[in-house]
Amino acid sequence: MSEVLYESRDGIAEITINRPEKYNVLTHEVVAGLRAAWERFNASDDRVAILAGAGEKAFTAGANLRDIPHDLWRAIPGAGIAVDKPIIAATAGLVVGGGLVLVQFADLAIAADNTVFSYPEAKVGFSGGLISSLAARIPHKVAMELLLVGGRIDASRAYEVGLVNRVVPLGQELAAARELAAQIAANAPLVVQLLKRFVGQVIAKGPTEVAAIARAEIEKINTSGDFHEGIAAFVEKRPPFFNGN
Repeated sequence: MSEVLYESRDGIAEITINRPEKYNVLTHEVVAGLRAAWERFNASDDRVAILAGAGEKAFTAGANLRDIPHDLWRAIPGAGIAVDKPIIAATAGLVVGGGLVLVQFADLAIAADNTVFSYPEAKVGFSGGLISSLAARIPHKVAMELLLVGGRIDASRAYEVGLVNRVVPLGQELAAARELAAQIAANAPLVVQLLKRFVGQVIAKGPTEVAAIARAEIEKINTSGDFHEGIAAFVEKRPPFFNGN
């Protein structure tokens, strides 16, 4: 069974972390699956994506601490992979660590009323740093208390500080996200994508986010057809034939 599901209907992609028996914990396989899902979304005709976790217990309980996927940045849209189309997070239950990062980088969020957001990395002794730009998305001191204390906030508090757009009864979060996605999908896609890109330029970025964006661009070059052609031409002592791919 795939650990990340991708379903498409009516111009809306639904991407689901599918490990409900393990609280949708983020593993290397989940990171790879999310990365592939964003690549598929970029290449598709889908206009909006909904990101959810299977089951009602957790959107995701964060990284597998026994084998931390330090390459999570590769699966974060807007950091490790550029995604111009809108993303809506639909959460229920626990949203921990990297799960909060995923919600942070989503454009909109719908939370079931049992959702609890937490970022406990200061308590376990590691961090990738992407969470730092949370302070550009919610009030600074609210973000700092959440990050430095390693505490938690419930869905109603998340709504109060602007982390989520709506709080709905448990079981209605996907329906609410689909309704919002349908409204966005009916709009002019070029305008929607333009506005998302422009807003992305306005929002302040932390150093890990800036580094991830740069690294993703460099990897695109270093895995391209032109890269392989250039190396082959050098080895074969011939002029290269670049095609921009």
